[in-house]
Amino acid sequence: MQNFSKKEMIRCYGDKERRCRECRLPQPATRLPNGIEENIVSLVDDVLDPARRKLGKPIVVNSGFRCPVHNKAVGGVYNSQHLSGQAADVHCEDNRKLARIIVEAGRFDQLIVYPTFVHVSWKRQGGNRKQVLKKTATGYQKVAPSEL
Repeated sequence: MQNFSKKEMIRCYGDKERRCRECRLPQPATRLPNGIEENIVSLVDDVLDPARRKLGKPIVVNSGFRCPVHNKAVGGVYNSQHLSGQAADVHCEDNRKLARIIVEAGRFDQLIVYPTFVHVSWKRQGGNRKQVLKKTATGYQKVAPSEL
């Protein structure tokens, strides 16, 4: 995890004094459930750090791992990959360029381009779908990588 810290990837667990700003829960624990940290490290090492190096500019994490309360509070789906540490919502100076870089590298499960951020997920175990979507006013639209 060269360009990203554990703190920015995890907001629902940490120092006892902090509170998650999204779900308003006091920090419940300093230790993540089994497998979560490994998923986060893999997402960063295999997807986010290489994208950051290629982009040559900072990438800001809006949301990484979420506890179920946090996920529900921000409108996440019940089976969100954020719950397992396999997804992050990020933004940078040029989100479309970032999306192209991630897709060209080919190491992602799902990439969704939103108006103000990019959602990216990665499974360290099992198959990755390499699904590219764009959020539209009416829902989600499949996008060809050349359309990014």
